[in-house]
Amino acid sequence: MVQRTSTAEVMSMDLSPKKPNKLYGSDGGAYYNWSPADLPMLGAASIGAAKLCLSAGGLALPSYSDSAKVAYVLQGKLPCNAGKGTCGVVLPEATKEKVIPVKEGDSLALPFGVVTWWHNAHAASSSDDLAVLFLGDTSTGHKRGQFTNFQLTGSTGIFTGFSTEFVARAWDLTQAAAAELVSAQPSAGIIRVKDGHRMPPARDEDREGLVLNCLEAPLDVDIKNGGRVVVLNTRNLPLVEEVGLGADLVRIDAHSMCSPGFSCDSAYQVTYIVRGSGRVQIVGIDGTRVLETRAEGGCLFIVPRFFVVSKIADETGMEWFSIITTPNPIFSHLAGRTSVWKAISPAVLEASFNTTPEMEKLFRSKRLDSEIFFAPSSN
Repeated sequence: MVQRTSTAEVMSMDLSPKKPNKLYGSDGGAYYNWSPADLPMLGAASIGAAKLCLSAGGLALPSYSDSAKVAYVLQGKLPCNAGKGTCGVVLPEATKEKVIPVKEGDSLALPFGVVTWWHNAHAASSSDDLAVLFLGDTSTGHKRGQFTNFQLTGSTGIFTGFSTEFVARAWDLTQAAAAELVSAQPSAGIIRVKDGHRMPPARDEDREGLVLNCLEAPLDVDIKNGGRVVVLNTRNLPLVEEVGLGADLVRIDAHSMCSPGFSCDSAYQVTYIVRGSGRVQIVGIDGTRVLETRAEGGCLFIVPRFFVVSKIADETGMEWFSIITTPNPIFSHLAGRTSVWKAISPAVLEASFNTTPEMEKLFRSKRLDSEIFFAPSSN
């Protein structure tokens, strides 16, 4: 059973957005993670966050994790008649891998027990990187707030820990062949594939049921000059039920505001700023503002359970990808046409604010045609 962080601890935590630290890498790319030491809410929420960046020819070696995750492709192109970003997926008890072509905006739900590899198949002369964000639940993992990945090959691979006798028996090889195979890959985690080596071709049909592209999916919210939302849930990607997480991609226009709101099903919101920048405020218990900052691309922050968050984009607009620690999240908004204020009766609102009937009518008359996102005033 995961021990819940006390209210006092949450209220005193540093919620400031943070960028990740490099954990390991090679000429094929690098793997970065956010540590609970730098972002304490990761530990409190039992959430892991990491980012994989592969340069042209880079290969993230086959591995599995102690945590279920949602992967989001931050950067990756699929040009015609050229190399592609690919993800190999072997589901538990499957006899054949899925080789999935991936591109910017793709979301993948990765349940427990899934073995994956990632490859940036662009030519070595290309400058196109493949960047993937991983967010997931670490409540049953080895380290609270941090993923533990198990490599199948390389210098840190699982089989480097077994004796040659055990490996030879498992794979039906001679001990000499087993020793050679285990030790042949000196690198750890990420390599660059040799020129001319042919990797398996990606298959579009393997995307079915495993991938949702958030940049191409039907919009769940679309407000002119305000913003757009695509929600990832069990209806459009059923595997998120196994992962136990929901997600969304939100894009708001220049100087637009995202309504103050909170997750009303006891979920944490873990937000990664994909691009752009803007101001963020979070208010917690007893009306205490626990965060007021400016967030920019590459940063990650976490909103505690039931705390209220709002954002206002800078002149470049702002785009973020979030996971919510429930597969079908429900939000309550405190401004706009669908806010709780529009549902509360006038007499209760008037008494609660200790205001006049005239002010109550003025308050209620605003934001009648605005929902969730508010475009900048033209005044």
